[in-house]
Amino acid sequence: MRKSIQVIVIAFISGLGGAYTYNMFTNQPEKVQDHLPPKVSFASNEHIPNASERTVSRGITNLNEDFVAASEASTQSVVYIKNISEKTYGKSYLDWIFERSPETQTQVSSGSGVIFSTDGYIVSNNHVVQDADQLQVVYSKKVYNAKLVGTDPSTDLSVLKIDVDNLPAITMGSSKSLKVGEWVIAVGNPFNLTSTVTAGIVSAKGREINILQGKFPIESFIQTDAAINPGNSGGALVNKYGELVGINTAILSRTGSYAGYGFAVPVDIVKKIVGDIIEYGEVQKAFFGGEVADFDATTAERLDIDVSKDNINGVLLAYVQKDGSAEKAGLKEGDLILKFNDQAVNSRSEFEEELSYHTPGDKITVTYKRKDKIGTANLVLTNREGTTSILKREIYTSESLGARFEAVPKVERDLLKIDYGVRVFNIQNGLIKRIGITEDFVITDINRNAIKDPEKLADILEKIRGRVIIEGVNSKGRQGYYSFYLR
Repeated sequence: MRKSIQVIVIAFISGLGGAYTYNMFTNQPEKVQDHLPPKVSFASNEHIPNASERTVSRGITNLNEDFVAASEASTQSVVYIKNISEKTYGKSYLDWIFERSPETQTQVSSGSGVIFSTDGYIVSNNHVVQDADQLQVVYSKKVYNAKLVGTDPSTDLSVLKIDVDNLPAITMGSSKSLKVGEWVIAVGNPFNLTSTVTAGIVSAKGREINILQGKFPIESFIQTDAAINPGNSGGALVNKYGELVGINTAILSRTGSYAGYGFAVPVDIVKKIVGDIIEYGEVQKAFFGGEVADFDATTAERLDIDVSKDNINGVLLAYVQKDGSAEKAGLKEGDLILKFNDQAVNSRSEFEEELSYHTPGDKITVTYKRKDKIGTANLVLTNREGTTSILKREIYTSESLGARFEAVPKVERDLLKIDYGVRVFNIQNGLIKRIGITEDFVITDINRNAIKDPEKLADILEKIRGRVIIEGVNSKGRQGYYSFYLR
């Protein structure tokens, strides 16, 4: 008992001594560590130090941004789009026996759109309106039937028209002046949640992610971490002033939902594409008579280009079209293109973006490097047929063949190394599907007869009987043929 009391007393005295020692050390003057940043909280009511309480690096703006005005300005210009399509399934042998009609199912998908002009033009994505039998626009709690004015798969853009006036067209901004790190908000209708606004920053520009269709895709996306989900496609990406800087198009995700990476078509590209579609019905794309590729140290080593003393700038001219503008201006394969007019270009996406702002007939100057010498070349941009005139896409549709057809333009014929041909696309139920012809296959000959225009192709296939041999090339330029017998 006596020993226990002694232990308790000793422990008590030790505790008092420890507390006294701790108090002496902790009451010393506080030492400020200048290298530690101030604590900033966006999700609570904690005090955020003002400019007099903390040091702010030059160029950093107030992080407590207010997006209320930008949201109010932009949400009224974003609409909800319904894509209604009917899928008819072919008859089975039971349908024939019991004389049943083919089954038809109505499918409805949705997306977003942005009011481009007060008289009813709306811009969205091509994949939002693709394969639609009917398009509807929901605006201000009213439903309007929409007409599809035109599409451009190369930029994944589409233009619709509704018969309404005095619409609140969105204010246009500039994507060229948009900076990485700048605040943006995404406006759209994800998961059928209309008028949803999310905020983030521009995390990169000029992104190329290889998702677009079309023969000459233009990928120079704005990348943002503002949350973009299914249904946001075709919606608006706006800056903190409520100005349109991009059309939301894609997400990069393993699950199909938001994972921190969203992509938008820059508004400066959008304005050119939409303007062409409204005025001409299709995009007047400009060609310079060649193709460029990204240039880096690995490519330089493979091509035996010495870059040890220089920065690795520019893009590589990888292909020059025969008799095209680039060849006529004296450019050669292997040249390094450093500038497009006065704009430095250091990636293929940057070059394609600069080219996308122009129209056939425009004159440009290219600065290039060849064997350590700098030169300039003056070019006149052309259309897909190698001229400077306005072109309209001519498409021939055959219900009996179950496909659409168009003549292959000169710029593509040169790439595919063919003199003529007709492309097959939008394949539905019909002869083309039954014989196994694939999407975008180019037919050059049928039973040794040259095929140069769609009407001749349709006329031959609708009338021919017996053994048929179709020759042509696929989208990658590989030659092939289809052989079958028609009764």
